[in-house]
Amino acid sequence: MPAPELTSLRSPRVVAARRLAKRSFRGKERRFLAEGPQAVREAAGHLVEVYATEDAARRHPELLADARARGVAVISASEEVLAAMADTVTPQGVIGLCRFLDTDFAEVLAARPRLVAVLAHVRDPGNAGTVLRCADAAGADAVVLTDASVDVYNPKCVRASVGSLFHLPVVTGVPVEEAVAGLRGIGVRVLAADGAGADDLDDELDRGTMGGPTAWVFGNEAWGLPEETRALADAVVRVPLHGKAESLNLATAAAVCLYASARAQRGRTA
Repeated sequence: MPAPELTSLRSPRVVAARRLAKRSFRGKERRFLAEGPQAVREAAGHLVEVYATEDAARRHPELLADARARGVAVISASEEVLAAMADTVTPQGVIGLCRFLDTDFAEVLAARPRLVAVLAHVRDPGNAGTVLRCADAAGADAVVLTDASVDVYNPKCVRASVGSLFHLPVVTGVPVEEAVAGLRGIGVRVLAADGAGADDLDDELDRGTMGGPTAWVFGNEAWGLPEETRALADAVVRVPLHGKAESLNLATAAAVCLYASARAQRGRTA
C-alpha cells in the first residue's frame, strides 16, 4: 500500500522543514532545502528525504525512482504542504531535504587547486549563488565563502546556484586572511577584483601572467573590497570597461575574471 499523503501543516516533518528557513536552525541541524526537480536531481548524493506532490510524481517519475534506489525516503505531500515548506511563491512540486556539504579548507589546499573563487563579505544570496554557478561553469576547483559572507545554504543562494552548489567543493566560514594565506602558501597567485585596481585584466592576459594557479577574491556588492583585504593580494585587478557602462555587477565581473583565468590556464597546458 502506498504511504498516505502528508497534508497537515502541523506535521513534525513540515514544522522541521519550515524552521530551516532560518540560518540558526540550518546550522544546528546541518540540513537545508533544495527546491525544484533540477536542484533535487543535482543533490542526489546529499539527500535525506524528498517531498513531492502527486502531480510532480507523475511528471518526474525517474527522479523519485532514483532517490528511492539510493535509499532516500520519498514522501507524498499535498500542494498546501509543499507551499508551506517552499521559499518560492510558485513551488515546482518537489523539495529535497539535504545534508550540509561544506568542505574543510585543508582538503581544498591538499588538492592543489588551480582556480578558486573567494567571496569576501558577499552578503546577497542571489549574487553568491550566481558566482558559485559561474565558478562551476569556468571549471574552478573550489569556492570559499569567508566568515563574513552570506550563508551558502540560504534558499535564494541554493536556487541561484542552479545545482552548482553540489558540483564542486565549497568552503565556508574561513577568515579572509586565513584563506589568502593558505592559498598563497601552496603557490596560488591571489588576485583581488576591484574596479579601482592598478592592474588591468587585459594587460594581465597580454603579459601571460595568468596561466598559473590563481585565486580571485571578490568583495561586497556595495563597497567592494576594503583596503586591508586588497593589501593581502598579489595584485588588484580591474575589469576594463571599453564602453560607457559605469561598472559591472559582482556576478558579471566574477564571470569575466574566472573565464579569463580558465582560458589562460588552458593555453598554458595546451
